[in-house]
Amino acid sequence: MFEIRKATLEDISLINELAWIVFPHTYNKMLPPGQTEYMMEWMYSEESLHKQMTQDGHIYYLAFKGDEPAGYLSIQPEAEHVYHLQKIYVLPHFQGLKLGKMLFNHAIKSIKELHPEPCQMRLNVNRDNTKAVEFYQRMGMKKVFEGDFEIGQGYLMTDYIMGLDI
Repeated sequence: MFEIRKATLEDISLINELAWIVFPHTYNKMLPPGQTEYMMEWMYSEESLHKQMTQDGHIYYLAFKGDEPAGYLSIQPEAEHVYHLQKIYVLPHFQGLKLGKMLFNHAIKSIKELHPEPCQMRLNVNRDNTKAVEFYQRMGMKKVFEGDFEIGQGYLMTDYIMGLDI
């Protein structure tokens, strides 16, 4: 039903376009006014995406149903035996079709290919996003710690850091 492929630099504008659909849909009711727009520029401007992919070690993957983009994820090496699942999003009209689970499993598979020995996959998840927290718990992740992380302009990410040994 869905196919996942590794993104290239030519996909930056598509990732940006998808993010402008799914990120505000996910966070507008959780974040204070202005923070969504700030985070979109910080994480999803074409310049930021280019830097992530060329300098910061992010590896993006895109999910498609036929020719239609349906979601994306990115992973990034964080420490010697730790990878960070930086982003995993499914467009609203594809939610509920098990694509999130497919993307999550693809992240694990990709990390295992990059790092065959045991390691941990971590991610940040907004503490107020009960649906996402529950999803990651169903996937086997555990809360490692929580924190309030300053991201600039007085905004905070109030997250759980969750981990999965792989």
